[in-house]
This record gives sequence, C-alpha cells and structure tokens, in this order.
Amino acid sequence: MTTRKLVNNICKQLLKNKFNIRTLSTEAPLFPGARTTWTEKLAFIGSQTYAPIPVYRVMDRKGKIVDPSNNPKLPTDIIEKMYKDMTLLNTMDKILYESQRQGRISFYMTNYGEEATHIGSAAALDNSDVVFGQYREAGVLVWRGFKLTDFMNQCYGNFKDFGKGKQMPVHYGSRDINFVTISSPLGTQIPQAVGAAYALKGKNKVVICYFGDGAASEGDAHAAFNMAATLDCPVIFFCRNNGYAISTPITEQYRGDGIAARGPGYGMNTLRVDGNDVFAVYNATKMAKELCLKENKPVLIEALTYRIGHHSTSDDSSAYRSSDEVESWKNFDSPINKLRMYMESVGLWNEEKEKEWIEKTKKDVMQTFAEAEKRSKPQWDEMLKDVYKKMPKHLSSQLEDIKQHLSKYKEHYPIKDYSP
Repeated sequence: MTTRKLVNNICKQLLKNKFNIRTLSTEAPLFPGARTTWTEKLAFIGSQTYAPIPVYRVMDRKGKIVDPSNNPKLPTDIIEKMYKDMTLLNTMDKILYESQRQGRISFYMTNYGEEATHIGSAAALDNSDVVFGQYREAGVLVWRGFKLTDFMNQCYGNFKDFGKGKQMPVHYGSRDINFVTISSPLGTQIPQAVGAAYALKGKNKVVICYFGDGAASEGDAHAAFNMAATLDCPVIFFCRNNGYAISTPITEQYRGDGIAARGPGYGMNTLRVDGNDVFAVYNATKMAKELCLKENKPVLIEALTYRIGHHSTSDDSSAYRSSDEVESWKNFDSPINKLRMYMESVGLWNEEKEKEWIEKTKKDVMQTFAEAEKRSKPQWDEMLKDVYKKMPKHLSSQLEDIKQHLSKYKEHYPIKDYSP
C-alpha cells in the first residue's frame, strides 16, 4: 500500500470514529492532537505575539451609549429595577457591615463596586436557570426575589434562616429560586456547576457559575473548564476579575492575558466585558445563554471590575492598595454612578427620586434588621439533623446524651435563646 493510500485510510477511519478533525491535505500536519498548520519559522508564541482580548462595553464612564446598536433597549421598569436593586444592595451592605463591627453578627462581605456583574447577569437569565455562587453575588439573589428578611435571617442564623443556622453569614441559598447554597472552600462550586449543567442538557436551562480571579487560580477551575468543554455542558463560567482576589494582586497570581485567555485554550467560546457596565454584562450574559442552549456548549465570561470595599470584615485592603486608587474607582467608574447618569440623561431618574428611594431603603433595611436580631436561634438539636436522610445510630446516641445533659444542667445554658 502506498503512503498516500495509507494516509487516506487513516483519515477515513478517524472521521468514521467521529474524531473532530478537518479534511486533510498533503500540506496539513496529520497529528491527531491538534488542528494546525506547518511553519518553517522557529519562534516562541507568547502573550506579546498577539493583541489582548478586547473589553466589550455599551456605556462610557459618563453613562453615554457609545454605539446605539448595542443598546439593549430594556423596558423602563427593568432599568429602574436594576438601579434600585444595586442601590438597595449598597444600603444593606453598609448596615450589615457596621453591625459586624459592633459584634452583632460574626462576619460579612460587601459588594461595593461589583453590583453590575450581579444585576446585569441575573437580568439576562430566568429564575429556572441554576446559580452556583461564590460569596459576592448577593445582587443575583436580590434580583431573583430573595427578600431583605431572608438576608437578615441568614446573617443572624435565627430560626427563620433557610439553612437553620448551620452556615456562616453571607452563605445564602434558596431552593425556590434555584440558588445553590454557598460554601466557603474556594472554587468547589466550579466543577459542581459543570456536573449540574451536564444533568440539565436538553432541558432548556443553563447553569451559571460565579467565581473570582482568586478562585480561577485553583485547580478546580481548570478541571471544570476542561470537563465542560469536552462534555459539552451548558454552563456559563462568570469570573469577576477585580484584580486582587482576597488580598493578592493579579500580578502575583498569574501571567498572561487575564482569565479570558484561558477560554480558547480549553476550547470554550469566551467574552470579556466591562463589569462596571450593567448593559454590557446583560448583553454578554444573554448571548452566552443563547449559545449554551443552542449548542450545549460552555461559555467563559470575564467581567473586569473593581472591589471598592475590603474583601471581608476580616480584611484590611489598605495593606495592599492605596486609598487614592480606591477613591478614583469609586468616583469615576462606579457601576451605580454610570447607570444613574444614563437614566438621568433619558429622563428616568432625578435627585428627588434618588432621595425618596434611599430613605425608603434605609427604613426597610433597618426594620428587617431589627426584627431578625430579635428572633430566637434555631432549636439546638438542628445541628444533628439534615446530615443524613436517616439519622444514624451514633448521632442518635449523641443527641440523647445531649438531651440528658441539658436536662440535668439546664441552668448553665442559654436555652431560652433557642426556639422551642
């Protein structure tokens, strides 16, 4: 058999076995590991050899639509809801952050500066789509109808908390709105989201998985990207790249063109978007969902944004960035300011509406805050429930021992603080 015939037979067999290769010519490499071309030039390929992935935007810093064709032309009530949800989130953050500083709750994380990533993406999805959050997506919950009282009950861990007091504050979850309960270990939600998306193939739903630039440095992220691409899963990987992770600048985290550059390397369609532009985030997420549903393929979105607040109440960001840097982002590229300027320019908002709305949100937040603080803790035996479908003998034995102990020494424990 001639070499030419041998090559043709190999190609036919590969195509028959559904290998994803193009029709080969005598000028194309025959390796099954990549689709490529020949070159006689020996040179390194690096980030300096090609242009960085551009950042998609709709509005400039003053809220002006740069290209009218990109205007999503959302109904006025949707635009107003976007703004109100973002500002409500700010008010809640301020009060709960201060409550932690007063020792009234144990922990908190604010969302300042990243509000558009939450609201823009949430608005482009349906509540039937499944959300795997990290710990800074409270705006997604607000958009989906998670109530102020639900936030407060969770942060206080009282008996009305959906998680029955078993989670740290800001680790929200709600079965009703398909928001999977947040877990602390960094990056674990990323491969979990791929598994959920694989199970939802063909059901006209997508999964969106949020994570930060720090989580993108975890091995779980790389494993998830590869699984989603090779298994054709309808999942949107949404990375909020705020440049600092918990306290580590991106210059110390990775080299290369951000997180978006990893998408094509894993065979994923990728978008890079201005995370401070709520309309740009909306358009990008909407297009990502359409592709996920049409082709059952993953999409990576990198939203470039800036965390104005500290990472959490356990962090002091002045240790790794200047106050002048923070103020410049707060004043000149705030997602809320940008949207407000747009709304004022088209007659949807003014100073009177602003004052009225802010006063209302403060009143509502303070009222629900006070109510949640007064509620009792969950019954103490909840800590041993819901661990297994049926409580095993060793937990039943422990439960009985605790009951006997409390019956004998109840005057030494704050039993009255727990719900009956």
